[in-house]
Amino acid sequence: MRHFGHIAPEVRQRLFHREPGAFTADSPARLLAAALGATLYSPATRPRLADDIVKQAGSGVVSMVLCLEDSIDDADVVAGEENLVRHFADLAARPGVEPPLLFIRVRTPEQIPDLVRRLGASTRLLSGFVLPKFTEERGIPFLEALADAEADSGSRLFAMPVLESPELLYRESRVDTLEGIARAVAKYRERVLALRLGVTDFCSSYGLRRAPDMTAYDVQIVASVIADVVNMLGRADGSGFTVTGPVWEYFRVSERMFKPQLRQSPFLEVQAVELREKLIEHAMDGLLREISLDQANGLLGKTCIHPSHVLPVHALSVVSHEEYSDAQDILRPERGGGGVLRSAYTNKMNEVKPHRAWAERTLLRAEVFGVAHEDVGFVELLAAGIRNA
Repeated sequence: MRHFGHIAPEVRQRLFHREPGAFTADSPARLLAAALGATLYSPATRPRLADDIVKQAGSGVVSMVLCLEDSIDDADVVAGEENLVRHFADLAARPGVEPPLLFIRVRTPEQIPDLVRRLGASTRLLSGFVLPKFTEERGIPFLEALADAEADSGSRLFAMPVLESPELLYRESRVDTLEGIARAVAKYRERVLALRLGVTDFCSSYGLRRAPDMTAYDVQIVASVIADVVNMLGRADGSGFTVTGPVWEYFRVSERMFKPQLRQSPFLEVQAVELREKLIEHAMDGLLREISLDQANGLLGKTCIHPSHVLPVHALSVVSHEEYSDAQDILRPERGGGGVLRSAYTNKMNEVKPHRAWAERTLLRAEVFGVAHEDVGFVELLAAGIRNA
């Protein structure tokens, strides 16, 4: 699979200076963590789940979470498990089908070995489990269950803990909770693919809900948690983890709105302006601002609950030609001693030692999301993705 793989090769050539690289579920964990992109959540109870997974893969989704937790009623858990087992077997029986990276969000540690046992041979399609309300005390049993299930099945299984507990939000317990989480994920580092932020749960503790024109960073109590999580768990010194952006709750924008326009004359300047105006008019600007702020605050990828969010996340994750040029200059072998140099774009100074970690992260993102041509921006990437979805 690859990002923008649903777009025709000749279109990718027009858009990308360096095309997104291919990867598989067996790729190195560091690469997969960067490649998660917009992780689309789906209730595990959907009656046409296998078809839905195939459809989303065909429209550019590369990672999905099939949820047995908050997205379904307590009374539907057993039916959801049975539905998952049935549809995984369906997917496994389809020749030539390559699904996205698939994760199951469970409620209890006991579900992990039980589901792996019931999935049997179709476990090969499973990349891991999402662990809810993660703290050291609650999380260790999940990670132990995952390790046991991996050993029994022979399949590599990753964990994606969700950081959403009240203990993490409350000021008096935050540092102790973060230190405990750090101990737990460090002990099982090889199994922890990424850490996910559960901002909706944070807001619920105070009866808050952000409006569609506000980002998570406008809600100060939430922004403070994000900052502390990145501070303690997202460091670039080798001790940190990939931390993904919070969910965007609104989905009034439908990709169908744009398709009639995009069939007429793609890449015309007037059409790009019209598309941008439509996005802003229908509250997509809040999502776009939040994605940009996610990246500025050290987050990569995003939890998504609607397919219309996927392409904006991926389009804004593509490395610009200017970023790529700066990163390459900073990491040239002859720059190993440090120093300061003028950007090839002549609009900034690149300091080799302070900017090295940024440059390394940028080139990793370029490997999975690609590098846009110098004259290609977000609108062109989004337009091409929608037209081919």
